[in-house]
Amino acid sequence: MKKVAVFLAPGFEECEALMTVDLLRRAQLDTTMYSIHNTDEVTGSHNITVKADKKLNELNELFDCVVLPGGMPGTKYLMESKEVNELVAEHFNQNRLVAAICAAPSVLGELQLLQGKKATCFPGFEDQLHGAEVLNQKAVTDGNVITAKGLGAAVEFAHAIITSLINQETADQVVKTIQY
Repeated sequence: MKKVAVFLAPGFEECEALMTVDLLRRAQLDTTMYSIHNTDEVTGSHNITVKADKKLNELNELFDCVVLPGGMPGTKYLMESKEVNELVAEHFNQNRLVAAICAAPSVLGELQLLQGKKATCFPGFEDQLHGAEVLNQKAVTDGNVITAKGLGAAVEFAHAIITSLINQETADQVVKTIQY
């Protein structure tokens, strides 16, 4: 079974994270939410508290995909986390899938992982996608990188991850179950 890690930082965008986790789990992907500050609970940008499955210091393996939800100040905390940056870069360098939505593609840009890639993000963060060809699309897949615009693109974001890890037919079936 393919494994996915979703990194939760205080101030993450709850719907981007939880919609993605929900759809990935519906696709039978082994999806684990990690608290990057090693707490059991993480409060999002709209004051919704979520219990993480595990703490970042418990992470001891590589995944088929790592996911960075957006939101503020969650994206700032992701960018400031040496551990998250190292894990994202390691996954990228091993040609594993790296996915970021909303403001979080800026983390990939700051890590210089978008050089020569097509990408998208929440409007206003385009200048932080260093080296990327920025597209005005809900979700963009380019090689082992998936980016998406924001909450309104969470379904397309999860669809792209499922398509990359399993196949489009499975992704289409999962999305159909939510009457999107």
